[in-house]
Amino acid sequence: MLMPKRVKWRKVQRGRMSGPAKSGRTVAFGEFGLATTECAWVTARQIEAARRAMTHSLKRGGKVWIRIFPDKPITKKPAETRMGSGKGAPDQWVAVVKPGRVLFEVAGIEKKDAVEAFRLASMKLPVNTVTLERAAGLGDVVFGKKFLAKVASGVSLEETPVAADAAPKEPELVKPVKPAKEDEA
Repeated sequence: MLMPKRVKWRKVQRGRMSGPAKSGRTVAFGEFGLATTECAWVTARQIEAARRAMTHSLKRGGKVWIRIFPDKPITKKPAETRMGSGKGAPDQWVAVVKPGRVLFEVAGIEKKDAVEAFRLASMKLPVNTVTLERAAGLGDVVFGKKFLAKVASGVSLEETPVAADAAPKEPELVKPVKPAKEDEA
């Protein structure tokens, strides 16, 4: 399972999970990505279970990238322990994910296989997810608050352009205006 080799501090505070992800919102390595639409702690066990489900579905085809890493220790006190006497011992490692964060990426497979692999992986995760596709000719797919709001409200991805926020705005073509013919008197 994933965990840091060494950390500066054994125990950390819980922190807050508000707002969209500030980084890791693009499909950077593969052709398809699995992104979250919610805030959550994703444990190392959940990441490993999702990875196993995806690789089993792909049957040695394609390449998988894990884009999150569990670097936050979560402590737990022993069962039936009285309150007080300090913070508990580190129990598990989690990755803090926010809306828009790409969790996994795959490449070298067809779209239907990627969607199926992501469907199986998403069943192992505690968050709602969407499948992203790198847009042809646009570089990385980026989605912002408008996209997340549409997905959260239940709009299907077919109705929502995946790269709407990233697509460059094309200038409107202006037709040349013909000069008005003057009546010769």
